[in-house]
Amino acid sequence: MRKYFRVEEYKILAFRLFLAYVFYGIARILFTIYNFELLGSPGLFEFLRLYYHGLIFDTAGILYVNMIFILFSILPLRINTWNIFQKFQFFIYFLFNLTAYATNFIDFIYFKYILTRSTLASFESIQHESNKVILLFSFIISYWHVFFLFIVLSIIWVYLYRLWNLKNKKPQNPFAYYGLSIVCFFVIITLMVGAIRGGDFKKSTRPINMVDANRHVNSSIQAGIVLNTPFCIIRTINKKSVKKVEYLSNEEVIQLVKPIKQYDRKVHEKPNVVLIIIESYGREYSGAFNPDTKIKDYKSYTPFVDSLAQHSLIFTNAYANGYKSIHGMSSILSGIPSFKDAFTSTPYANQKIESLVSVLKSLGYHTSFFHGAENGSMGFLGYSNILGIDKYFGRNEYNNDTGFDGYWGIWDEPFLQFMKEKLDEEKEPFFSTVFTISSHEPYIIPEKYKETFPEGDIIMHKCVRYTDYALRRFFDEAKKEHWYNNTLFVLVADHANLIYYPEYRKELNINTIPILFHHPDGRYNGINNLLAQQTYLS
Repeated sequence: MRKYFRVEEYKILAFRLFLAYVFYGIARILFTIYNFELLGSPGLFEFLRLYYHGLIFDTAGILYVNMIFILFSILPLRINTWNIFQKFQFFIYFLFNLTAYATNFIDFIYFKYILTRSTLASFESIQHESNKVILLFSFIISYWHVFFLFIVLSIIWVYLYRLWNLKNKKPQNPFAYYGLSIVCFFVIITLMVGAIRGGDFKKSTRPINMVDANRHVNSSIQAGIVLNTPFCIIRTINKKSVKKVEYLSNEEVIQLVKPIKQYDRKVHEKPNVVLIIIESYGREYSGAFNPDTKIKDYKSYTPFVDSLAQHSLIFTNAYANGYKSIHGMSSILSGIPSFKDAFTSTPYANQKIESLVSVLKSLGYHTSFFHGAENGSMGFLGYSNILGIDKYFGRNEYNNDTGFDGYWGIWDEPFLQFMKEKLDEEKEPFFSTVFTISSHEPYIIPEKYKETFPEGDIIMHKCVRYTDYALRRFFDEAKKEHWYNNTLFVLVADHANLIYYPEYRKELNINTIPILFHHPDGRYNGINNLLAQQTYLS
């Protein structure tokens, strides 16, 4: 039987798949080390338990990634042992495996921002960026150690793969050889289907999904240990969390709901509104939003915002409605939170919606949006057009690269001054939104301020200090203008970011943000500790 059966070929196939398990396991260990405190500092036995449950998802991920390689390996044909075919198989194996493996390494860093494994939707935030190559190299430089680990492990993987090669053999009994090959082909395919379904043909009616990882964890964030990134990306291909449905026609809705109502109310005051959305600005960074903190040796990095808060209405128990900038835009301006995906990635993104922009425009406001990155970055230009914003000012309109940070766009300080100058020319009343960029990866500040704003406990702290200073400069100059005293300033963050204090790693605090209302005449003042969120602003 042995001389008719492809024992050697199946052994080598099993060995090559086993290598994938080994390196996925190494990636899981490294992932846990990089995010150890965020994952709840699991003990050895807890980690091994989660590792064990993760093998099911590793199996599914490895089979998805290697599906073509496996099919070619078990074809009931003799070409499998030919040298040229084995070279082709080598190429296919590492093309798919190393591409997929690299996504695990991305999550060593990216996990701390989105608090889950990356999915296909995770890449939506960079699809509008025109400087992808520059950003890629900046990430490689900033996280060279992750890139180094990936390269070293990839080289070892290739070396181990080459240790065991197939020899070209001619079957002595072709009929038996091909007959048994066909039987094994269908047996292996059946086993693959079962493995992708979680190894249970009886109970599982569908392939396992990301949500199944939560059956094995005590805290949802630890699902990151159980899962692997290739599996999560593959399982979200062609998946939309929001499907476009139509239960009633527009005419039927209008007849039943009567959404348009007339109120006998006149708006007597029309103050200007300046909405400042600060990039990656967690509540943790600002002392004003931690008035009753019990954090030992707590330190604030926002002296200006803290001073402004003394004369403002602030919300100290506020939350972001998502983990990304594109989530914050729809939540803040439109009152539409993110679901699994950002609203801008759903089938409803292009339809007309009510928002702060539409309501204020109906009251005669002139609207504008400022973002110092490349026009179109984050999809903000497109979304601004959907909302009907009159004027968009980005890096193109700034038109002076002396203020360019080399990666994303214009530094906050000069760009906020540019915004102030444009508001000086704006007809009142106006509603203007600015989205800052400097408190963002790769966490750099202008060279001239490196001594002024030294490194803090984490790399984010110096950026927070710089953006706080940029806001101070903006307010100092705005106070000199005619429009300032008739303007409501609203400050909010798009989402939280890097965490230093363990208190903010708790699930309850991990995505808390500041919300502040300031009017120069002091009409808004005090501390509100009730629950609040970004959507409340709309």
